[in-house]
Amino acid sequence: MTAFAQHFSFEFRTGLRDRSLLLLNYLFPLGFYVMMGYLMGSINPQFIDTMIPAMIVFAVLSGTILGRPSTVVEAREAGIFRSFRVNGVPALSILAIPALTSIFHTLIVGAAIALTAGPLFKAPLPVHWPALVGITVLAAFTCAGLGALIGVISANSQVTILWSQLIYLPSMMLSGMMVPMSMLPKGLASLAKLLPATYAMQAFQGLAYGQPGQMDPRACVAILAAGGVLAFALGILLFSWDRRNETRRLHPALAALALLPYALGAALL
Repeated sequence: MTAFAQHFSFEFRTGLRDRSLLLLNYLFPLGFYVMMGYLMGSINPQFIDTMIPAMIVFAVLSGTILGRPSTVVEAREAGIFRSFRVNGVPALSILAIPALTSIFHTLIVGAAIALTAGPLFKAPLPVHWPALVGITVLAAFTCAGLGALIGVISANSQVTILWSQLIYLPSMMLSGMMVPMSMLPKGLASLAKLLPATYAMQAFQGLAYGQPGQMDPRACVAILAAGGVLAFALGILLFSWDRRNETRRLHPALAALALLPYALGAALL
C-alpha cells in the first residue's frame, strides 16, 4: 500500500511539474474553456446550454487521449518499466496509477469549469451534481484506458500522435461538444457512436441535466464502463516492458477490440 501511495504521489506531482502534462491537464483545457465561453457564447448562444459537460469532456480528452500515451512510450524507451519489473511492480499498477492521477486532474479542472461557467457565462448548472461527478470520473477512466492502450501499442511518440488524433479530432466535431448530435447527418451520427466522448455527452445530458437525448443515458454509462475495462485489459495483455523486447503475448492489432462496446452501441442504440 505504501508503494502504491508513493507511486500515485509521484505520478500526480509529475502531472504538475512536467510542462507538457501541465499544459494538457490544466492550461490547454482551461484556456480553451475561457476562449470558447466568450467566442461561442456570442456566435452560437446554444453552445452555452451544453458548455459545462462539453468542456469537461474536452478536458478529459486533453489529459488522457493527448497527454497519457506519450508518457507510456517515453517511460518504456527510457527503461523505467524494466526497472519496475525488476522491483516487482505489476503491469496493472503501471497502467492504473497514471489513470487514477488523470481522474484527479480531470476532477480539479472539471470543478473549476462547473463552478465558474455559471457566473462567467450564464451556463445552466446540472440538476444532479452527483451524476456530473460520477460521469466525469467514468469518462476519465474510459479515456485513460484508451490513452494507456495507445501508448502500449505505439512504437514511438510520433505514432502515439497519429492514434490520439484519430480519436481526438472526430470527438471534437461529432460527439456533441460543438454541434448537437441531433443536427448531424445520419452517416456522421453513426460514426459519432464509435467515440467515447459521444456516450459521455449523452450521459451528461440525460443523467446530470435531466434532458432527453439521442441515446439511453444508462446504456451510455454501461458502454463507457465496458469500454474502459476492456481497454485496460487489452493494455495489460499487450504490455511490453522494454523497447528491445520484440515479443508480445498477443498481436497489437487486437487493440482494435477496444472499439467493440462502441460498435455494439452504434448498432443497438
